[in-house]
Amino acid sequence: MAGGTKFFAIALIVSAALVGAVIAMLFTPLLKYKEPTELKLSAQSPQRVHTGSIFNPPKPEDAPEHIRDAVIYGYNLLKDTQKYAPQYVGNKLNCTNCHFDAGRELETLSLVGVAATYPKWRKRQDYAVDLVTRTQDCFERSMNGTSPDPYSKEMTAIITYYQWISKGVPIYSDPPWLGLKHLKSDHKADDAAGAAVFATNCAACHGPDGQGTQIAPPLWGDGSFNDGAGMHKFDNFAAFTKHFMPKGAPTLAIPQAIDVASFSLSHPRPHLTKK
Repeated sequence: MAGGTKFFAIALIVSAALVGAVIAMLFTPLLKYKEPTELKLSAQSPQRVHTGSIFNPPKPEDAPEHIRDAVIYGYNLLKDTQKYAPQYVGNKLNCTNCHFDAGRELETLSLVGVAATYPKWRKRQDYAVDLVTRTQDCFERSMNGTSPDPYSKEMTAIITYYQWISKGVPIYSDPPWLGLKHLKSDHKADDAAGAAVFATNCAACHGPDGQGTQIAPPLWGDGSFNDGAGMHKFDNFAAFTKHFMPKGAPTLAIPQAIDVASFSLSHPRPHLTKK
């Protein structure tokens, strides 16, 4: 009896050892995997908040084959809107007049990275809007026209183009080149001084009457943006003039930019009928 009990105890111990070995064999890989995974995530977590961006937009023709035609079409739509989307334009402007080289230049109202920053809240709608809505606003206001349907070939191409030139920009980062940096000045705008600045620095490109030439768009009148456009806001016009005008060689002092902005905006332009 004692021998049987001893044998049973030994068998029980051996069985427990075997079961333990099997459990260890099955779960040890999971335990080993879990530990370094937690450490890796912990080590990487501070890098997830990444606000730095590099301005390096890819060329439209370098887009993958399955979207290349759309990307190039989107580029052409912004570069020569009068030619590629005349049905949506009600003035003499092209998108590239504000977004140089269809938004691919650094010294302009760049579009590189916009696909990584939208949807975003906008004061105009008092709600978060996507890039389709934002682009429709541009057609209705800056182009004084009608907006393409969200599912149209034109809008699809434009959005695809935005996404391609935003390649590499972290989602919801804050690229420093986007938007306009408003001017800080106590200078009081003087339209008479602005007329002199215009004659000396702007008329050669925009025409002595501000109605545009072959190399620059009209700044007022029926051929220009309407009074609902972002550029109709004084702070935007003055900042754009200071930072980017004359194109390729911005040289105006802040008071000059303020004066010529006030002078230009004092002229009549189309009225936005849509609220």
